[in-house]
Amino acid sequence: MSLPILSIVTFLPLVGAAAILFGVRRDNPAAARHVAFATSVVTFLASLPLAVRFDRTTAAMQFVETHAWIPSMGIRYHVGIDGITLLLILLTTLLSMIAILSTWTAVTTRVKEFMVAMLVLETSMIGVFIALDFFLFYLFWEAMLVPMYLLIGVWGGERRIYAAVKFFLYTLAGSVLMLVAILVLYVKSGRTFDIQTIAHLAPTFSPAMQGWIFAALFLAFAVKVPMFPFHTWLPDAHTEAPTAGSVILAGVLLKMGTYGFLRFAIPMCPDALPRFLPAIMLLSGVAIIYGALMALAQKDLKKLVAYSSVSHMGYITLGLFALNQQAMEGGILQMINHGISTGALFLLVGVIYERRHTRLISEFGGLTKVMPIYAVFFSIFTMSSIGLPGLNGFVGEFLTLVGVFHSQFRIFAVVGAFGIILGAGYMLWMFQRVMFNRLDNPKNFELKDMNVREFVVLAPLVVLAVWIGLYPDPFLAILHPTVNHLLAQAPVSVASLGPLP
Repeated sequence: MSLPILSIVTFLPLVGAAAILFGVRRDNPAAARHVAFATSVVTFLASLPLAVRFDRTTAAMQFVETHAWIPSMGIRYHVGIDGITLLLILLTTLLSMIAILSTWTAVTTRVKEFMVAMLVLETSMIGVFIALDFFLFYLFWEAMLVPMYLLIGVWGGERRIYAAVKFFLYTLAGSVLMLVAILVLYVKSGRTFDIQTIAHLAPTFSPAMQGWIFAALFLAFAVKVPMFPFHTWLPDAHTEAPTAGSVILAGVLLKMGTYGFLRFAIPMCPDALPRFLPAIMLLSGVAIIYGALMALAQKDLKKLVAYSSVSHMGYITLGLFALNQQAMEGGILQMINHGISTGALFLLVGVIYERRHTRLISEFGGLTKVMPIYAVFFSIFTMSSIGLPGLNGFVGEFLTLVGVFHSQFRIFAVVGAFGIILGAGYMLWMFQRVMFNRLDNPKNFELKDMNVREFVVLAPLVVLAVWIGLYPDPFLAILHPTVNHLLAQAPVSVASLGPLP
């Protein structure tokens, strides 16, 4: 009998959280840190066999586990992964490990509770990606809200309560719409929550029914992405969250919205897609430009990176809804790239915030002279964020824009290209002011460069940024069968839609 590897990876963090909660005294924060980090390392190592044993030639779900749970309601414990979820699980376990290590000196109050929240959040995020039962999916989706709310509301900045409540209410509103769609699908599919069964039956529903289901699912996931104009909770949440919370929020939580589009909205409502696609592409294009312009206006480093996420997520939704292989694979790869690059940028902002307790760009200048190693890391991820060839951001953006250009929505490839120029503008302007302006603030004269722990935190992300930038084929090979299968499930091609009105 083979090991239930998905269940092991999913619930290991929960075991670690229980060990800290019941086995570590509150007055022993060092023990809580060590147990949490050890748990995250073991979880990451346990997730690696998924990549090693994954069959890259099939789109079928792999490592499937299914057990009766509540048979009277058609609810099962049913989990599995495909190429898309494999990459997202590996990203989740890696960033969770890195985020916990980054808090070693940053979190000094209620350390025990903080580590429990981080590990519970990790289990919830992995659960969302592996669930093949809608009830199980919704359970993990809702469970994820509580630890993230606590991370922002307890360990955040001065306006943490406002940011936490706003995050919770926005996401909860989207969850209610998703619940309505799930219940409709449950009843219409013969009272089953099985996602694969529903994905097979839902395309046979009437176009009107598909339209309502798609609208509910789209709004739920658009809030999580967040797409323009549902984005307003994101800058506040990012700015007030602790560094580790910002890393997880940008690196993983935002991807749950785009994952929902891929897993549910697109394959289950193919007849509704033509009616919604022009509006979705327009909103994606607006997000790219709006996010970039807002980033240009920011004085706070963290808020600048937060608004850059709005712009970057616009590229992702643009790629996913172009509905051709190049664009969709570019969009999915960009989901991973954004987690790497933006997660790293939040970590880098956290490094200098720990030293100066300010994020204002005007407070810095000339850091290359006092923090040269830090400047090297910052330059790498700045270039990654703006899509410099040779780094990961270039591959995802290039595939996305080429794919969009070969669709009927090619005008948005032009919008995306203009967004890249704006992205280079705000990132390079920020980098120039922080790193190369005159070193004239006395508070910066004695800043210490990155220590060994901070170096270790960021080094794996550099490796991934360069690896994907120079040799993306292993990642794309994982995606090919799944994306082809997904496009076959959603037979509406952009070419069949005719010219835009």
